[in-house]
Amino acid sequence: MGWLLGGVILLGVGLGLRRLLSQAAPSPRARGMVPLSPDREAIYRPVALEAETQAAILGIALNDAFDERDAQHAEMAWRLVQLSAGEWDRLGELVTGLLEVLSKRLATARTVVPARTPGSDLFKSRVVIDHVRLHELLDQLVFSSRRRFQLQIRLLRGAVTTLSAEFRRTYRYGEQTRDCSTEVWTRLDLYFHDLDLVAKQALLALRALMACVPAEAVEVLAGDLRALLQRRTQVSSVSVDE
Repeated sequence: MGWLLGGVILLGVGLGLRRLLSQAAPSPRARGMVPLSPDREAIYRPVALEAETQAAILGIALNDAFDERDAQHAEMAWRLVQLSAGEWDRLGELVTGLLEVLSKRLATARTVVPARTPGSDLFKSRVVIDHVRLHELLDQLVFSSRRRFQLQIRLLRGAVTTLSAEFRRTYRYGEQTRDCSTEVWTRLDLYFHDLDLVAKQALLALRALMACVPAEAVEVLAGDLRALLQRRTQVSSVSVDE
């Protein structure tokens, strides 16, 4: 019953956050993002809202776990981490699905797609820093903007896979040991920071591609994005029913 209540609370938080984020979203120009026409912005916004909301829910769930850890409630802290693992998977699946759409529709871009590969200095976890540094070396050997964009997608997809594996490994270790050491919990914090950053980078990549595809390809891309969000809605409904 406790787990069901926790899930219902997070669902309620998510609905509230979606409403707040949709009302308070700053203009793209204010955030230094690639400008889009109103019709393309309307396609982009639901995806961004879903990613931002899911990242916020995950952050809240992990913050609650940290609060219990600070209160020396080790068992409850790790139960909350386990609850947050479901939110982690949902965010990871959304970002991975988005990157798959970008990879599939890159060929429709007629103009040069600007590649904004994130630098290793932006990340905090050692596993992702090493991953990004390898791609930084490869990036210097690639001169085609389209191939650089492909490399960026591969980088972000690999980062999601790596972070998810490390997060699961850490929380399973914590479940078994109830370890409340600073080292273990710092790792969780850094992994969340980096996943959130990867999600933001994926959204920037989406805007970049949307600005470059011709008008006749926009609706096809929009259909892919709607299907991605619809699959998430169906999965969430099944999870709540269970």
